[in-house]
Amino acid sequence: MQIAIIGAGISGLACARQLCALGHQVTLFEKGGEAGGRVHTWQTEIGGFDLGAQFFTAISDNFKKAVSSWRKDGLVMPWHGRLVSLRDGIVAPARSSSQRFVAAPGMAELARHLARGLDIRTGQTVVRIEAGLLPGNWRLALKADGKKTLTEPFDAVVVATPGDQAAGLLAPVPALAGKAELTGHVSCWALMLGFEQPLNLEFDGAWVKHHRLAWVARDDSKPERGDGERWIVLARVEWSAEHLKDGPARVRDKLLKAFQEATGTSVQPVYSVARLWNYAQSTRPLAKSCLWDEKQRIGACGDWFSAGLEGGGQIEHAYLSGMMLAARIDEAAKPILVKPVRAAANTTDRAPAVKPAIGRRRTGAASSR
Repeated sequence: MQIAIIGAGISGLACARQLCALGHQVTLFEKGGEAGGRVHTWQTEIGGFDLGAQFFTAISDNFKKAVSSWRKDGLVMPWHGRLVSLRDGIVAPARSSSQRFVAAPGMAELARHLARGLDIRTGQTVVRIEAGLLPGNWRLALKADGKKTLTEPFDAVVVATPGDQAAGLLAPVPALAGKAELTGHVSCWALMLGFEQPLNLEFDGAWVKHHRLAWVARDDSKPERGDGERWIVLARVEWSAEHLKDGPARVRDKLLKAFQEATGTSVQPVYSVARLWNYAQSTRPLAKSCLWDEKQRIGACGDWFSAGLEGGGQIEHAYLSGMMLAARIDEAAKPILVKPVRAAANTTDRAPAVKPAIGRRRTGAASSR
């Protein structure tokens, strides 16, 4: 089948790779300048900052297999950072957790790896999905560089965007749009700090109990991150919601003060920039793996599905959701065999009637698109 995927985050990339491996032709449309979603590394003159997901864990067997493969490729490494809980300047051991992993030399490298060999159209905003002349036949209305275009028909469409955005795109199938509307996402202000001299703190990452802060981490403590002390500071989502309309400079000053209060340091940074991380956290993940309408051939995947785990909003949720939707799509594309009608005793034997596959292409090797 010819399949369009809207969104080149982890879920969209995982879904695309699996569908290509099964012999389908896939085109991804990404409104940003590069693939990645929640795995984004912000490059600066003093080095990179993981401006999004800080690390990930592996709980399910399927994701553990993927992580094991990435480790063999040298893409993913364990992060043995000293992680703690920080409250009123008091450091306490962090809660127990599964082994933590990061991509090297930055979290964005995971997206680059998954995107390799795929047909990704960046800078393409999908305005809406339009039904074609045949059931399960779709065209995408695009906007890029101020121009509006309409794609050729696709046999199926996958919406791999945050639930808030997916609801609008799924409008042609109200049942799916209604489910997507049940989810929610919140934004988070992030602060990047660079220092000329080490702060000599007794931890590399901390969950902070502070009215402004939720997390701080020394980015250069992660594998293959280069020299120079660089810290990432994530604000609490509640505080971020209250300050969405504040400018980056105002937010920078407030979060820098909060960082100094929480860590007890007065060293001034040589680099300090605040950025808003949109769709940082899924607030109401659906207790499903994905959405899929087999008759209409349209579905959705993302980190806003629990995918058999607790909660949502993590890299593993996104990856599993994309893989599970790919399996649903591939199953729907299989040929449907129809049992032959029993012939009368005085008629000539006939071969069983077989319905053709619905646009399925099979090749001996996985597609490189």
